[in-house]
Amino acid sequence: MEWWIAALIAAFAALAAACITQYAFVQMTQMKALSHQQTFEALERAGARLRDFFDPLPKEDVQIQSHDGLRLSGVVVKARHDSPKWVILVHGYTTSLPASIPFMEIFREEGFNLLLIDQRRHGKSEGKYTTYGYHEKHDVAAWIQYLKDNYGGNLMIGLHGVSLGGSTVLEYLPLSGPEVKFVIADCPYSDLTRLMHHQIQKLNHIPAALFLPLVDKRLRRRIGFTLSQVSPLRSVQKSSIPLMFIHGTKDHYIPPEMSEELFAAATGPKRLLLVEGATHGFALDADPLLYKKSVQEFVREVLSGCVGPSEAPEPALERKWPEENDCVGLPLTEAPNA
Repeated sequence: MEWWIAALIAAFAALAAACITQYAFVQMTQMKALSHQQTFEALERAGARLRDFFDPLPKEDVQIQSHDGLRLSGVVVKARHDSPKWVILVHGYTTSLPASIPFMEIFREEGFNLLLIDQRRHGKSEGKYTTYGYHEKHDVAAWIQYLKDNYGGNLMIGLHGVSLGGSTVLEYLPLSGPEVKFVIADCPYSDLTRLMHHQIQKLNHIPAALFLPLVDKRLRRRIGFTLSQVSPLRSVQKSSIPLMFIHGTKDHYIPPEMSEELFAAATGPKRLLLVEGATHGFALDADPLLYKKSVQEFVREVLSGCVGPSEAPEPALERKWPEENDCVGLPLTEAPNA
């Protein structure tokens, strides 16, 4: 082979590797996020009439500053009666605060005040990159401090997050204080390295062993963290806070086995709810009565001090990875309406 042909092939391979790495990096950290209006519209296309419920509610727009200087936005919805109970609702990747509205009434019926937040880089919050809990866990800590500063120190706070939000609230666990009474993680990932391996290779048919180290290097250089620094699995092993994990059995973006793994690793009181047939982020839609009943029972047990021994879930059905033809063209990290 002529030397110039070999050089051309090498140059082309290097360019292709750089392009694929950049694509994966952008998909992972800077995929276009939906505004509040766009999130409402996406949910309405799916049949949810959320504005009819949300718009009449008395609420207050609030803002705080993150530990690294970003302006973060949220909305406070007070309980029907004075209460020291609060839940912070945390949405997933590429959506925004309105995606948390379907979960509100579960907690309002139990007398909770609610804080719905826009994660950094989403909705009305500032930020350039999503970091999968590396920085976002400190944002949760800042919001909890806001509640304590403005509503008193004797609060009972719960956290509920979906997808990225679910893993964010789990990443927060090592930072939590006594005011945090429970955490509910809906379709969380257990480990960021393994999640990205799954999504790069299984969903996008890119050799993960070749490109994941390149993506990791770019994360470290551009943002200052690595995949190995985000592992909710480590966080749950160090926490005694009551935890509830929820996952749909047909979730191809974040496999339900990740919630099963988190449940097995958790050392404190814990529950696992597997919703049969539910896809990513749609466990509530798939079986709203089961979801509501299970969450409310868990919360009541925790706050009454009667949370019992960890309950083993029913044996999970045998599940295989989705067929390759079913995964072609799926974006990294999230379903469009998660």
